[in-house]
Formats: sequence, structure tokens, C-alpha cells
Amino acid sequence: MLVVETDIVAGGWPTDLDWPALARAAVAAALAQTPHAELAAAPMAVEVAVRLTDDAEVHGLNRQYRAKDKPTNILSFPMLAPDMLVGLANSDDGEVLLGDLVMAHATVAAEAEAKGWPLAAYCQHLIVHGTLHLLAYDHEIGEVEANHMEALERAACVALHLPDPYEG
Repeated sequence: MLVVETDIVAGGWPTDLDWPALARAAVAAALAQTPHAELAAAPMAVEVAVRLTDDAEVHGLNRQYRAKDKPTNILSFPMLAPDMLVGLANSDDGEVLLGDLVMAHATVAAEAEAKGWPLAAYCQHLIVHGTLHLLAYDHEIGEVEANHMEALERAACVALHLPDPYEG
């Protein structure tokens, strides 16, 4: 059972959107493109937390954990080592915490506007992207890995009826 918790902790994020449903759909779409697709229907709780906050908080986290002194659109904090992901769907544990995603409002809103995307759609793409990071995909370690991760993102975005995030 896929459990996606969303928490709006800073102003600016629209409150009229169904963030839990948007986030859950994005996490499920990302999972569906990977060998870990069965986690979405696993009998135990498979949890992802999505925190919608401001650029100041993300800036601080990015500086602290990635040594990058600037805000970014989304940060991923995996709770499992990559080797622990294998066989999780057959686990008898009551819950599996995949990790946390933290999104910066002003950065995300500016990027969505620059791309001409509705904020909700762009957030779903970023949640797909972040979820893939939780599953140990990494576009920063090489071109082959980046191309593979982009292909997974594109497929998940198609499933969500979103535009191609890497077009143009």
C-alpha cells in the first residue's frame, strides 16, 4: 500500500490543489517505471513524505547536505541504501520508508512559469524525479545514468499525461 504524506509548511503554495492526490499519483507513476513497481501494491505501507516549503529552508538543506549554497527545486533524502530496495515487496515488515522529498516554492514556481507548465504539473514531474532519486537513480554520475533516468521520467510523465520534461 503506497502512502504519500504531504505537508505544506511555508506560504506561497496553492491550497486549492489536492496535493496528496497529485503527489501519490507522481510517486506511483515513478515506481511503475522501475523494477520496484510492485511496491505500489505491496501489503505493507510504503511511505514517501513530500514537504512543500520555501526557498530559504531548501537553501539551508542544500548547503548542509550537498555543500551547494543555493536553493534548488527539489531535494531527495532516501531512507534506504540501494541494496535494501531489492525484494522489498516480499518483506514482512509493516512499513518501508522510502524517503523524503522537499520542494522550494519560489524556485519551483519560477521554473514552471519559465517552462510554461501549470504549477501542479511541474510539481508532479519533480516528484517523479525525486522519487527516482529515492530509488537510487542518479543523473549526476554519468551520461548513461542521466539518459536512463530521463527515459524513466519521460515514461512516468506520459503516464501522468504531462508534457515531456526534457523537450526543447
